Amino acid sequence: MPIDDIDRQIIKALNANGRISYTDLAKEIGLSRVAIQTRINALMDDGVIERFTAVINPEKIGIHVSAFFNVEVEPRSLQSVADALAGEPVVTSLYHMTGPSKLHMHALFTNNTEMEQFLNEKLYKLPGVVSVDCQVLITRYKSRMGMRL
Repeated sequence: MPIDDIDRQIIKALNANGRISYTDLAKEIGLSRVAIQTRINALMDDGVIERFTAVINPEKIGIHVSAFFNVEVEPRSLQSVADALAGEPVVTSLYHMTGPSKLHMHALFTNNTEMEQFLNEKLYKLPGVVSVDCQVLITRYKSRMGMRL
């Protein structure tokens, strides 16, 4: 579905404040509340807006380790490993990347012990995993939710 400039304004405003009311958004964009609601519903129906969610600061709830993993997997095991990792609650994102059957994964852990337990009891034991490269986040300078328009 092609989106127009008004849709882009709506999406930009929702990215800044997903809790904005239809009335306030209508005033900001210059349309009626009903027109805004109709457009947002259409954007949701067409899959442009996938969902509304809260963005949580992990450290404020006791999650202190943010780690990125490059997991090399035997090609025949790629889907089964991806399915297993996608089902893990600590995994926040998982992508198939270019290269020799690489999965790129981000996960959050309460501490290093929990991360080590995940590695030893889950990740390393998955059939088809060839190697794992891990980088732990030190400082987050920017983290953007949603898409740039």
